[in-house]
Amino acid sequence: MNSSQAALDFTQPLQLTDMRVKPEHIDANGHMNVGYYNVIFDQALDEFFKPFDLDWSYVQRTNLSTFVLETHVCYLQEVVEGDELRFTFQLLGHDAKRIHYFMEMHHATKGYLAATSEQVLVHVDLNTRRSCPFPPEHQALFTRMMDGHGRLPKPAQAGRSIGLGKKA
Repeated sequence: MNSSQAALDFTQPLQLTDMRVKPEHIDANGHMNVGYYNVIFDQALDEFFKPFDLDWSYVQRTNLSTFVLETHVCYLQEVVEGDELRFTFQLLGHDAKRIHYFMEMHHATKGYLAATSEQVLVHVDLNTRRSCPFPPEHQALFTRMMDGHGRLPKPAQAGRSIGLGKKA
């Protein structure tokens, strides 16, 4: 475990600030386009992964990476050009090869929850393009993180399925 991992507090979801809605994210409706929500959640995940040693330097050094297997995004309130964003990351589960996590996107100055993204990703050997176990140090990190995050309330949007609901 490196020093940045040791300093992580897992009694609350991890926090990330200093992201902003860019002009190129805006669609004809004057708000962030649906596709850019996935882009910005992915960029936030990259930032969350830096202290985990799972960022681009890890990929370059090991030829191992992560691939997202499934994503569920809930769009709750629009954001527009220039809005500052704050993200949270909460681990919901893990095994030797996969992690299940939940991210929230908040408007940083107004405080409202704008969107959520629940994802499952898998660790992959880029030589074989097949899943493989995370290294022991990552598995230990996820176990430690789950010890804390597992005590937190499950986010309201986590585990939802899509549909129209009951007919009136």
